[in-house]
Amino acid sequence: MNTPVLYGPIGRAVRKIAPFLEADALGVYVAALSMWSAAIGGTVKVSSRGNARPVLLWSALVAGTGRGKGTALRAALHVLDRSLGRFLATHTTSGITSGASMVHHLWQQQEATAETEAGTDRRCVVVEEEWTEVLKRVKRDPSFTTKLRAAWDGTTLRNTTKEEAQEVRDPAMVLHSHITPSDWAKYVGESEAAGGSYNRILPFLLGSVPMLDDDRVSLPEVDGRELSDAYGWATARPRVITLAEDARPLWRIVRRYARILGETLPEGQAVFIERTAEQTLRVAACLAASECSETITEEMLSAAFTLVRRSVQDAVRITKGADAPKVKRQPLSLADKVRARIEMHGGRATSSQVLPYVGASASEVKALPEIVVTVERSGKTGRPATVFTVRDGDSRHAALPKEPGPAKRTVMESNGAKVVQMDAYRPDLKETPVQVKRSPAPVPVVAANPFRALL
Repeated sequence: MNTPVLYGPIGRAVRKIAPFLEADALGVYVAALSMWSAAIGGTVKVSSRGNARPVLLWSALVAGTGRGKGTALRAALHVLDRSLGRFLATHTTSGITSGASMVHHLWQQQEATAETEAGTDRRCVVVEEEWTEVLKRVKRDPSFTTKLRAAWDGTTLRNTTKEEAQEVRDPAMVLHSHITPSDWAKYVGESEAAGGSYNRILPFLLGSVPMLDDDRVSLPEVDGRELSDAYGWATARPRVITLAEDARPLWRIVRRYARILGETLPEGQAVFIERTAEQTLRVAACLAASECSETITEEMLSAAFTLVRRSVQDAVRITKGADAPKVKRQPLSLADKVRARIEMHGGRATSSQVLPYVGASASEVKALPEIVVTVERSGKTGRPATVFTVRDGDSRHAALPKEPGPAKRTVMESNGAKVVQMDAYRPDLKETPVQVKRSPAPVPVVAANPFRALL
C-alpha cells in the first residue's frame, strides 16, 4: 500500500499530533488539506497549458463506524483553526441536499459580503459527516449532480426563482464527507461517476484506529505561525500557481500514469480515477501555497502524487467487482428438480427420495413426460416402492453405474394392469476407454501495463 508523504506545514502539524490520536493520521491530513484549499480558493488558481483553474480539493473519508472519521476531522480543525482565523467558524455548513439549496447558500454569502471591505466572498466548506443521508435525498433532484460538477470546476452557478435570479460567479466550495465502504458502493453509483459527478471526490480508506494507553491526554498545541503567514500571503491578492521546470518531467509521468491506468482498468473502476492528473496538480498547488510559493517544485509534485496515488488505490479497492455482471438466478422447473434428485441417487430414486424435496405430489411427477415411473417389489411379501428414472436420451448427465445385484421382480404399470417380469442385471464387462483431454500448459501472463504494479 502506498504511503503518502505528509508535506509542508500541514504535514508537520499532523505528524506532531499523530501519536496522541485514536485515528489514522492520513484522515487528518486529507481533511486539513481540503479545508485549506477552501480557505485559499477565493484567490488562488493553478494553471497548466495557460488554463487557470481552482485549487479546490474534495475528499471522502471511507471507513466503518467507529474507525476515527470524526476524530480525524476534529484533529484537522485543531491543526488549522488558529492559522485561518474565523474562516472555518463562519464558512462551514452541512446538509445541502439539492442543487437549488447549494446555489442559494453561496448566493446569500455573496450578497452578505458584497459591501464589505474585503470584497465579495464566495468560499464555503461543506462538511457532511453523515453523507449517506444526503445521498439518499439528492437522488430526487436531477440538478444536484450538474451543479456539483460546476462547483468543482469553478464555473458560474445559477438559480431561477420567481422573485429573482441567483447567480454565483467563481464559486469556491469544497466538499468533505464521511461514508462507510458499503454505502459508497450502494449510493455513489458508477453512472454518476461516469458523468463526472463523484469522480471529482478523492476517496481514502482509513486504517485501523490505534488505542492509546491514556485517553485523557489532549492534543498538543500546534505552532500555526508559518501556516498563518501562508494564509495571509495567499489571500492578499489573486495568485496563479504554475509548474516549475524541474517538475515538468514528473508531470508528464503523472499524466501518462493516469491515462494508461484508466485504459487498462475495468470501466466500473476507471471512471473513478479519470481526474488523477488534475487532482495531483491541485494538491501540489495547495502545498505550494502553504509555503508561499507561486511555483510547484518537483518535490511538491512528488508529495502530491503519493497522496493522489493512494486515493487511486483506495478507489480501486472500494469499487472492486463493480464491473462484474449481476447474475440473476432463474428458478428451477419441476422437471429440473426431479431430474437432479434422480441423478443424485445414481439414476433411480424412490418417491421418498424425490417428493419431499421437489414440492410436488406423486401425480404431478408422474405427469412429467421425461420421467419414467415403475413400481418395484422386494420379494413376495415386500411393500411395493415407486421408483423414478429419467427416460433414455433425456438425462443431462450420465447416470452413475449401478453395482451388480440379484435379479429383481419388477411390476410395471401399463394402463392400470400389472405385468410381472424378471429382469436380470448383467454388468457390461466391455468398457470403452475414457479419452482424457489434457489442458494446455498455462501461458504466463505478461503485464501489459507497467503502472498496475503501483496499485
